[in-house]
Amino acid sequence: MIERDFVKQKIKEFEIKEYIQSNLSNVGLRNVEMKRTPLGIKLVISASKPGLVVGKKGSNINKLTEDLKVKFELENPQIELEEVEKPYSYATIVAEEIVNSLERFGSNNFKSIGYNVMEKVMREGDALGVEILISGKVPSARARVWRFYKGYLKKCGNIAYREVDKSFQVAKLKTGTIGIKVSIMKKETKLPDDIILKKEDMETEFSEVEKDKELEEKKEQIEKDEIKEDKKPEEKTEKEKKKTKKKKDSKTKKAGKKDDEKAKTKKKTEKSSEKKKTTKKKGNKK
Repeated sequence: MIERDFVKQKIKEFEIKEYIQSNLSNVGLRNVEMKRTPLGIKLVISASKPGLVVGKKGSNINKLTEDLKVKFELENPQIELEEVEKPYSYATIVAEEIVNSLERFGSNNFKSIGYNVMEKVMREGDALGVEILISGKVPSARARVWRFYKGYLKKCGNIAYREVDKSFQVAKLKTGTIGIKVSIMKKETKLPDDIILKKEDMETEFSEVEKDKELEEKKEQIEKDEIKEDKKPEEKTEKEKKKTKKKKDSKTKKAGKKDDEKAKTKKKTEKSSEKKKTTKKKGNKK
């Protein structure tokens, strides 16, 4: 049956991946992909520390290829390495780092380990939300679950099933085994309730807002002009009264000046006539 052959192939691939993951520890292993080529099976290993996968003078890779040939009867297995650019954006690498630090420093420092890793994921991994669950006898004799979380993370629905990266690993300590579950949601995930405003819509909205502002300013100017026009006649009457008063005062002053000048001219003429009369009298007497 063809179906049974497919099932056997998938089981074999799963066993090969598990064997590679168990042998490559402290490497920051993210994923193992299998590709079939005409030359043989090609294994693509993506890790954050590819130098440790290679080993000194390629000793680790050579040993791995020989083990795959013997154990899984592969003819010509080819191994390729890919370096992970942002290791803290993948749950498997983060969980492996927590396991290594717990096994090295013990369960007493689990809080500092959890918070430090969480901050690194949010800062370097460009994550939208993180959740780290550490379950086991930490730090007391009774088992309990410690939760470290930050940001926004979907717990149910299609997005939680497909977009959230999850990983579960086990740390083996003297007190017992400790389970570590890491779930990360990236910023690239498109949520159904996200609203994206296009540039055209933004421009139209800004233009409409500017038009509304201009109309309001015009209305305010028109209202101010109307208020000024209502006030103008009163101001004009007061100004006209002042002007008329000034004109009357100026006219009275001019009339007074003219009367004074006339009186002065009369006096001068009278004086000159008197002088002439006196001179005529003096001439007659002589």
